[in-house]
Amino acid sequence: MDSIIRQLKKSDHILIATHTHPDGDAIGSLIALGLSLKALNKNITLYNESPIPAVYRFLPEVHLVVNKIGKTNYDTAVILDCGDLNRIGEAVSIVSRIPVIVNIDHHVTNTHFGHFQLIDTSACATSEIVYRLIKQMAVPLNKAIATAIYTGVLADTGSFRFSNTNRAAFAICQEMVELGVHPHDISQHVYGTYSLGRIKLLNRALDSIEISANGKLSIMILTKDMFVETHTQPEDVDGLINYAKRIEDVRVAALIQEHYNGTEQPRNSNKFHVSLRSDGSVDVAAIASLFGGGGHSSAAGFNIESTLSDIKIKIFSLADKI
Repeated sequence: MDSIIRQLKKSDHILIATHTHPDGDAIGSLIALGLSLKALNKNITLYNESPIPAVYRFLPEVHLVVNKIGKTNYDTAVILDCGDLNRIGEAVSIVSRIPVIVNIDHHVTNTHFGHFQLIDTSACATSEIVYRLIKQMAVPLNKAIATAIYTGVLADTGSFRFSNTNRAAFAICQEMVELGVHPHDISQHVYGTYSLGRIKLLNRALDSIEISANGKLSIMILTKDMFVETHTQPEDVDGLINYAKRIEDVRVAALIQEHYNGTEQPRNSNKFHVSLRSDGSVDVAAIASLFGGGGHSSAAGFNIESTLSDIKIKIFSLADKI
């Protein structure tokens, strides 16, 4: 950690990025670290290729996150919550040429890319690791940073329900509350309200669910047409896979999502993102790795170019091994 801190403190312009289709931990850790480095008078660029999910747009300074970057003279790139550098999306060609890359993550499938690594697979969230880094840098925590960290921990532990919930999750969140964070307010943003479009999208997604013959695997599908029909965006997908996971006897749920940038007209595509969730009895990170992806044992994913029918066949073929 000390070598990373020295690198950050001697850098002038730092790019901080996280994975496409960001979740609460990705966005929370991104903003928390960005605001902390800004407090050290560093020039920062916060980057994510995808739109910020609506439920996280309440976060302080979220407007600082951009979805396009140029070939600016960055000294250092900090990549958060990514098991592989390619998870940041199309900007990988720019980022890979930045002189120093710092890899901060908690995924067991991390490829240890970059010049410096800060990887702790026992951490409940990347936000936990970022919290420790901020403390080590002696940056005073304020309510804005605390809100981002609390949200990251809350989201990645599923409100302290998931198996990755550890003692640090509670200790960190208690400290963030003491700094002025209001748990009820954040829960209302993250879990409390949905747009009508999201409810309609959920209805389409539920109608798409198919179950394997042995009842242990479920598949949910989201196509471009569904987004257009419901006037929703890819960021409205957050959490929908849990409905497929909670079906009785299902051990693994898969959400097959057709790539859609929110503006293009629906047409046949061969690019999909597949999210995988497990009840804890199956290592879905191992499954994702078979397709070039990764993640946690209970939550993982991968990108694939294929037809929807072929993807379904490949996923259903896994059911007999579950």
